Formats: sequence, structure tokens, C-alpha cells
Amino acid sequence: MVIILFCNLYYLQIISFKDYQTRSNENRIKVMPVVPPRGIIYDRNHVVLAENSPVYHLVMYPNRQINTEKTIRSLSKLLELGLSEKEIKRLLYESKTRKRFSGVELSNFLTEEQIATFAVNSYKYPNTQVVANLKRFYPFADITTHTTGYVSRINTKDVKKLQAEGKLDNYEGSTEIGKLGIEKYYEDYLHGMTGSSKVEVNSHGQIIRTLKYDPPEPGRDLTLTIDIRLQYYAQEIFGKMKGAVIAIDPANGEILAMYSNPSYDPNPFVRGIRNGEYSRLINNPGRPLINRATQGGYAPASTVKPLLCVMGLNEKLISPNTPFFGPPYFKLPGSTHQFRDWRAWGHGWMDLYRAIEISADTYFYDLAYRAGINRIHDYLDRFGFGRTTGVDLYEESLGINPSREWKRARFNQQWHLGDTVPIGIGQGYWTSTLIQLAKAHSTLANRGITRTPHLLKEVIDPLTAKITKYKQKESKDTLKVESKDYFDTCASGMYLVVNGPEGTGRRAFFGAKYKAAGKSGTAQVVSIKQGEKYNASKLKAEHRDNALFVAFAPFKKPRILVAVILENEGGGSTKAAPIARAMIDKYLIDLYPNGYMGDEPEVVKFGMGGTVVLQ
Repeated sequence: MVIILFCNLYYLQIISFKDYQTRSNENRIKVMPVVPPRGIIYDRNHVVLAENSPVYHLVMYPNRQINTEKTIRSLSKLLELGLSEKEIKRLLYESKTRKRFSGVELSNFLTEEQIATFAVNSYKYPNTQVVANLKRFYPFADITTHTTGYVSRINTKDVKKLQAEGKLDNYEGSTEIGKLGIEKYYEDYLHGMTGSSKVEVNSHGQIIRTLKYDPPEPGRDLTLTIDIRLQYYAQEIFGKMKGAVIAIDPANGEILAMYSNPSYDPNPFVRGIRNGEYSRLINNPGRPLINRATQGGYAPASTVKPLLCVMGLNEKLISPNTPFFGPPYFKLPGSTHQFRDWRAWGHGWMDLYRAIEISADTYFYDLAYRAGINRIHDYLDRFGFGRTTGVDLYEESLGINPSREWKRARFNQQWHLGDTVPIGIGQGYWTSTLIQLAKAHSTLANRGITRTPHLLKEVIDPLTAKITKYKQKESKDTLKVESKDYFDTCASGMYLVVNGPEGTGRRAFFGAKYKAAGKSGTAQVVSIKQGEKYNASKLKAEHRDNALFVAFAPFKKPRILVAVILENEGGGSTKAAPIARAMIDKYLIDLYPNGYMGDEPEVVKFGMGGTVVLQ
């Protein structure tokens, strides 16, 4: 027996020494992940839009020698954590299923008073610690939600995606990931690289000392193109109206402001939004969770008439000075159905310039009828309707660029001539997002050159201070036409909308210190029967017309383009145009007053559109 005993001791101490020493060290020494600080997000003037604030957590490390349930209930009472029975059961379940040395979080936010109280009583809870880390914080709350987005807890779906992409190891120890907006789109930049810390722990899982430390690589900082002052101003002038506004620099595609109203505070999603809070957001009739600038699908109405004029000129269906008589309505050959003009008695004689200036429906009914849906669909596709704009947000809808094939697939019906006519005034089956409309009009303002709208301006490496500027993507959407004059002609019609004697937007822009061009739109939400007149007071609020306006300034070399959509607010020229004017005033006059404001004025006559001062 003594020989057997010594043989076993020899086997354990000599032959298997390395194996058992390794096992011992695995119990004593742990490699802990070190989560990298997330990159900070700034506006174009380096104002912080998303930062990392220190937060203190209460973490318990389950131990068989200490009663877990008693500890949880005692701490809940001592620190007034307010844990419900359901939450206590969840914590008990986690304490039994978590790996050894993997703590259970009792509270993800401790106040200074709670920290002080625990410090005094910490000797009673040897298996519990206060752990500090950084939590995302959005100082401007609901002003920037739909652009910056937010981070939230990593869920099962996120884990599967990270695993499929081979990125799971880099998220060891991380609890949050970008869920929306810029936070999600540029997650790889913002997250950084996880480090490690080799530590010695005792039998309770408490850290005794650090043996080796490999620092993490912090996430990259991002500078966005938006100006928070313009963004804040957008929220201020919207008030309680539902809708969205986009301000963009047409020369380079930089989004200067993108605001959707109503909005919401993203900070509760970071700490873990409660069921009651989330239910209020989901059930809010204003639908604040939707980004109306990129996800809302709206009939673009008359804002698209200048775009269709480009098609008409390029296809030789119209010419700038060819006269057209605008009656009160348009009828298809052999049909009794009347496609009415917005002016009950019609507009009389006009040419292209005056048709855009007064927004004559019959002119564009006739143009759409003669062009046909195939040609219209082709040109709308060239302007970017019916597909993503390329903006650096995942939350983007496609809208509908109608076609024969689309109607067959959607309704299993053939396309009729009567379906084509209302497309000419941006109604019917056609729906667009506001950002698609802004991009299309930027192409017109740039005389055919398309720029991809984007929110990222610069990427900054916090370790080396190296700055990488956003590189404009090569766009496939550049609209090629026979003559650049076609764009000038249609833009001139928009100039008359704002400056001409009959322009629908002249009142909103009266007295402006710059010369702008624009186009209003009033989109029907519900159909009005033949012979009936539109009466907003007799309709439910949600059935009233949507108001739209698109404008850019200065006219010859635009520095800003603004697109506005107001839900159920009525006329585009009376409701949406003043908002576009206010945004342009704010940018050109208040925020950046020393830039180009226009050339020397000259008196010009545009066909039947009248004589105006062109700057």
C-alpha cells in the first residue's frame, strides 16, 4: 500500500505536474476582455452628438457558500433598487446558468448616494462589487435620433450576425452594439478592437492583481456633415406638425440637416427601455419611431413637374416656348373622365416656363399622356426614384417607381392610360421618400451631375489623430441628356415659382436677400369624387392633403437645397414653403453669411413667364 501511495504521488507530482499546474492556473488566473471605448460622434463644427459617460453597475459574483437570493433581496432593500419578484427570479436563473466568474448585473445605473451606501456596507457582501464602465449618452436627445441612431444591448440576433461575419471574438465583454442610424451603419469604425487583461482571482471571483494588460484599440471618432444649430432650428420651426425636412449641399451631397417630427429620446434604449416606455412609443399616433425623411413614402405631387420637363425636352415632346392652352380639365380621347386642374377655370395660354411657374396640371397631364409610362418609368429611374439613394443609413425605403410590370406584380392587373395621366403631377401609384426627392432635385440644381447624399464627413483615429475624409462614391445616376440647356430651362421655371409674378412660392420668399428656385406640391391623401370640391374642414385630419416644397439657393451656384414634407397640413406653397425659406435664411444669413449669395442682378424674360430680376 505504501508503494502504491508513493507511485501515485510520483505520478501526480512529477509526471502530471504540468497538467495539474495548468488546471490550477486556470482557476487562479483569468484572461478578461477589455472593452474598447466607443468612438465619439461630432457634428460638422465638432459639437458632441454622442459621447461616453461613466456609469456604475452593481455586479454580484455567485458563490455556493453565500445565499444568492438573500443577497439580492438584501441589496434591493438597502440600495432601494426596486427589484420586482419577476426580476429577482430572472437574476436567480442567471446566477445558476452563468459561467464561473461571470457576474450578474443587479443594477446598471447607481447614483452617488447608492455607491456611498454600498461602500459603507460592502463588508457584508464579499461576492458583490461596484463596477465602472462607459455608457453611450446623446446630449441632444430627440433632436438627432434619426441621424445618429443609438446603441443597445446585444441580443441573440446580433450574436448570430456577428458570428456569421467572424466578428464575435472582438465583442467579447461588450454589451452594446449600434442598432440604428449612424451608430449602426458605421459600427465597425465606432466599436474599436477589444483588448485583454490577465488577472489573478480568489475563490470568490474577486480580482487580486493584474498580471498582464494589453490595451484595447479605441473606436474611431466620426465627424458628421450636419450642423446641430440647423438641426435644432428645424425642430423649433416644426413645432407639433408631423413631417420631415432635409437640407443638403447639392455640390457635394453633404446633408446639413435631417429632421423627422415627432422624434424621441434614444437614451432609454441605451440603459434598457422599460416595457411601458416602449409601449408608449409604439402606440403613439405620431409614429415617432419612423424616420419620415428616409422611410416615409409620399406622393411627391407637383414638386416633380420640373423633373418631368427634363424628360419632355430630351424626348422632344415639348419645347421651352411652344404654346399650350390649359383648360379646366384634361380628358383622354374617347373618355368622359375629367382630370381636373387645381384652378377650376384653367390657366389659359402658357409655355413650359409659365406651366412650371403656375404649376398647371393640364400641361403635365398632357405631357404624361404623350410620354407613356415606359418612358416616364425610365426617367424616374435615372433620377433615382424607386431605389435607395446611397445615404449612409440602413433605414431607407424604396418608394414606388410605377410601371406596367410593377402593377401586374402588385395587383395582377394591366396598366391603363388612366393610370399614366396622374403620374404627370406626382400622384397615382407614384410614391417617393423625401431623400429621393432631395437627391433628384440636387441633380437638377447641379445641371445633371448627381451627388450621393451622405452624413459622414470625416473619420478620426484618436490614437494618431489621422483624419480620413469622406470620399464621394462614384454615382451611376448621372443623368445624361442631349443638352445641358434642358436643365437650365427647367431650373428657370423653378426660379419663376419663387420670383415670378404668378409664382406659387413668391409670397413665402418675398424680400429674401438671395435669389432661390423652388417648387411647391400639394398631395392628395384620399380621392375626391368627380364634381366634388376639396374641403379640408369636412375631412378627418389624417385625410387632409400633404404639403411639400423643394427649394435651392443661390440660384446659379446653389449652396443649400431644402426639401420639406408636412403631413395633412394642406397647401405646399402656404405651409411647406415658409419652412424651406426659414431653413435657407438660417443657413445662408445667420450661420454662414460670408459665402456666395449671387451674381449681379440682371433683368430677364422667360417666355410667357414674365420679366424678373435674375441674380
